[in-house]
Amino acid sequence: MSKPENQLLDCFYQLPEEARQSLLDFAEFLVQRHAVRSPVADEPLGLPRPDNETVIAAIKRLSRNYPMLNKDKLLHETAGLVTEHMMRGRDALEVIDELELIFERHYQALNKEE
Repeated sequence: MSKPENQLLDCFYQLPEEARQSLLDFAEFLVQRHAVRSPVADEPLGLPRPDNETVIAAIKRLSRNYPMLNKDKLLHETAGLVTEHMMRGRDALEVIDELELIFERHYQALNKEE
C-alpha cells in the first residue's frame, strides 16, 4: 500500500465506530462527486427526503436529485455545513434544511443562465 493509503487506514482504525461510518460516508460522497456522469435531465428528480437522514446521506440524495449541478460550485457551502454539523454539533435537521435551500438556489441560478 502507498503511504496515503496507510495513513488513511491508521486514521480509520483510531476512530470510534460512529466516526468510522462518517468517514466512509464522506469518502463515498467524494467518490460520487468525482465520478464521470452520464447526460442528465433538466429537472430535479424529486427524490423524497427520508426520515432520520444523515447530513452526508442528504448530500448524496441532493446530488442525485440535482444531477445537472456542478458539484464543485457547491463544495464550499456544503463542506462548511458538514463541518458545522460534525465539529460544532449543529443540528442535522437544520443543516439538511439549509442544504436543500442551497441546492435549490444553485438550480434556480442555473435556469437563469440558460
